[in-house]
Amino acid sequence: MQIWVDADACPVVIKEILYRVAERLQLNLTLVANQLMRVPASRFIRAVQVPSGFDVADAEIVRLLAPGDLVITGDIPLAADVIAKGGYALNPRGEFYTVDNIEQQLTMRKFMDELRSSGVDTGGPAPFGQADRQNFANQLDRHLARHAKRD
Repeated sequence: MQIWVDADACPVVIKEILYRVAERLQLNLTLVANQLMRVPASRFIRAVQVPSGFDVADAEIVRLLAPGDLVITGDIPLAADVIAKGGYALNPRGEFYTVDNIEQQLTMRKFMDELRSSGVDTGGPAPFGQADRQNFANQLDRHLARHAKRD
């Protein structure tokens, strides 16, 4: 199993959790971003810089993804592509996107985009907090305990 990170918008604290997990479990972790990223020196951790452009990093992750891989992303369309390709998608707040919930997530995203484009102030997501960090770590640990044994 490989872990991929849609790294441009991923919180630093989540990246740090992933670095520790990659080392502890000796899992390959690849951060994909439009900008140059510094990552710890490790044979398990690498960063890939892709050209700037709309969804270039997302397309690279989907291209390289193998069924069973885990992708860390808050991008709902990317999560849908990951699920369609047989991967798992976990957002930085510790919520898995699944076959059962991805259509609803896409519909809600489209609805919110329409509201914003018509001038409605929809606010934004709640600030990222300690509970989000803990939920992410717990969900990641559960997922890896279930799926790392299968490899």
